[in-house]
Amino acid sequence: MKAAIFRGAGKIEVDERPDPVIQEQTDAIVRVVLACVCGSDLWYYRGLMSHPEGPIGHEFIGVVEEIGSEVKTLQKGDFVIAPFAFSDGTCPNCQAGFHTACTHGGFFGQGIEGDGGQAELTRVPHADGTLVVVPGSNFSDETLASLLTLSDVMGTGYHAAVSAGVKQDDTVAVVGDGAVGLSAVLSAKLLGAKRIIAMSRHAERQALAREFGATDIVEERGDEAIKAIMALTDGIGVDAVLECVGTMEANQTAFAIARAGAIVGRVGMPHNVEIPAEGTFYRNVGMRGGPAPVRAYMAELLDAVLAGKIHPGRVFDFTTDLDHIADAYAAMDERRAIKSLVKIEIL
Repeated sequence: MKAAIFRGAGKIEVDERPDPVIQEQTDAIVRVVLACVCGSDLWYYRGLMSHPEGPIGHEFIGVVEEIGSEVKTLQKGDFVIAPFAFSDGTCPNCQAGFHTACTHGGFFGQGIEGDGGQAELTRVPHADGTLVVVPGSNFSDETLASLLTLSDVMGTGYHAAVSAGVKQDDTVAVVGDGAVGLSAVLSAKLLGAKRIIAMSRHAERQALAREFGATDIVEERGDEAIKAIMALTDGIGVDAVLECVGTMEANQTAFAIARAGAIVGRVGMPHNVEIPAEGTFYRNVGMRGGPAPVRAYMAELLDAVLAGKIHPGRVFDFTTDLDHIADAYAAMDERRAIKSLVKIEIL
């Protein structure tokens, strides 16, 4: 099979790899239809985080090709969504709704042969607990793109909103205008927020944020951004903050604009971040979040996509095939694309 291979900072190649095989009888082999590049993949691509040389990618949808003898809920030919983390669905952490902390789980695309999502075939451990079957058939390209977002980016934005406790008629601020931030805007709208302040300096991302439900746009950063949001909220701050970047500046802004008693929902992968202990203590500002347990949100978000209630696939604005996946990485790295979609096989 063909697979995207991480060769080091700035180097993504397509190479032939052995087809994955059933290793445990709880495994499934999935023939990948669509995959994509995640913002977190760029940390490795830019050399800012280490990644072993080998397969990469953790967002994909496809068709079940083979199942182990102990797989009970799937059959060959099922069209499925794979969350970016595999999980057994039965351990205490999974039962509590935190599948990314599964005691027997892990993450796709961490350099193990055959487990990258940016490939023609992928082995899925704990298939019953991981894969979600999509009912129906003959999906439009738009719907397929939206289904792909449920593997990570839409579920991650939703996790930010849930973690921050977004509720009906809230005023919410979203820090970050990447695909996760835009999905967080859509999620805040879905949960009933009345006012959504999107922080963005890019016209095309601002336009999509407004399409997804943003009522206000703040272009400033740092202290000026804090002043702008305080001016919009009569000096009080917002009811919930969705932090979708992970940098020190993004976190400083997030905690500074939260009103007293608010929660910051953090889903941006943190890099050299320090949380102001005293400042948050005296204002009773809390924080929740982390790697999104997208498997826990899959059923409700899948229903919303299939019903046409949300269209998160709009975050994809660059499309290519597996042979040209290096272009997909470059487009996102150079900020020519919000998120790159990779077509691997026709459904």
